[in-house]
Amino acid sequence: MTSNKIPTKDRESFTQHLHKSYRILALCGAGLSASSGLPTFRGAGGIWRNHDATSLATPEAFDADPALVWQFYSYRRHMALNAQPNPAHFALAKLARKRSEFVTLTQNVDGLSQRAGHPASQLHLLHGSLFDVRCTSFHCDYKEENNVTDPIVPALAIPKASSQPLPSITDKTGEEASKSLLDAMKGAQNSEEGKDVDISDAGVPIPSIPVEELPKCPKCQTGLLRPGVVWFGEALPKKTMAAVDQFVEDEGSKIDLMLVIGTSAKVFPAARYVEEARYRGARVAVFNMDKQDGKKGLTKQDWLFHGDAGILLPDLLEPLIGDL
Repeated sequence: MTSNKIPTKDRESFTQHLHKSYRILALCGAGLSASSGLPTFRGAGGIWRNHDATSLATPEAFDADPALVWQFYSYRRHMALNAQPNPAHFALAKLARKRSEFVTLTQNVDGLSQRAGHPASQLHLLHGSLFDVRCTSFHCDYKEENNVTDPIVPALAIPKASSQPLPSITDKTGEEASKSLLDAMKGAQNSEEGKDVDISDAGVPIPSIPVEELPKCPKCQTGLLRPGVVWFGEALPKKTMAAVDQFVEDEGSKIDLMLVIGTSAKVFPAARYVEEARYRGARVAVFNMDKQDGKKGLTKQDWLFHGDAGILLPDLLEPLIGDL
């Protein structure tokens, strides 16, 4: 089965079940936004400037090198703001408007579901948002939501490609200067000039940013701001967990359908929600680019749709939500 070719039997059975499903839970991961061109920072692609991306997503990393961590998250903010929601985001938003008891729990922090018009009351952010910030000072409670200033401070601006020749401070033979001039002449004819350079590439130099030029708290004036995401080792947001738990554990109410989109759902709390939904009667539909990853734990009553969620979701939800 390819990403755009769904077996007739699977399509028909899913459509029949979809029409009679009212209480629906979706769990979304990085694969949902892959069609928007955003890196997933997981598996083989989880490297940023030779750093394991997960190693930068910790309080300890921020304490040790706040400039590097902010450069990583500023890059991600910039990428997300320049990406567009894909058809899967719009399909889920439309399903939410069609089914009032459809709840989405997303692990994504990129803001694309919100920009697709997903009703906020039906969208729960498990890992926070790239566009929320809060003060790191123990005595300060400053928080800000939906800060989309890019860059958040001037020092974190993404460098632009340049065709300017640069003098050498070490080579006295003129060889490096000649090479720099030649590169600049080529660059002047290159449409890439003036565009963002890819600072995820360790071969691209990035500036060393003094701490005093990083985002500062406007309230206490002393604490550093940090991204409002949940880092490894930190507690998941209580309000989010409570809201989803209330939906899942609602006495006397079954769950009709669970959509698992772009995530392996193998770790807590994702795995628990899948099993809890199945316990409460849900059939599970998995949308995953990795067939082996997606089929783990599935039963004969479930579906595995292998391919791009940006293609599959609008297609399979169309009988209920109509065209996008």
